Amino acid sequence: MDDLDKYIEKRKQKNPDFGKGFDHGYEQFKIGAILKQARLDAGLTQEQVAEKLHTKKSAISRIENHAEDIRLSTLESFAEAVGKCLRLEVA
Repeated sequence: MDDLDKYIEKRKQKNPDFGKGFDHGYEQFKIGAILKQARLDAGLTQEQVAEKLHTKKSAISRIENHAEDIRLSTLESFAEAVGKCLRLEVA
């Protein structure tokens, strides 16, 4: 565990509200990061994905950088546009 992980764990223990907010924010960040990586792995630019989805580059940027409240249908379309399939897990 690196210093950042130790710091985060310490903050979570001291302040449960911080932990809840951090975990939620991290999950939102992770969704966008996964989508961006899938796009990069496919060798596509944001412009190319936007064209496939009949939208603007700014919409793709917003999806990748601010993935909160994203519709399931949008996730499915994005995955299809980059040649992937969407798989969900409830844990």
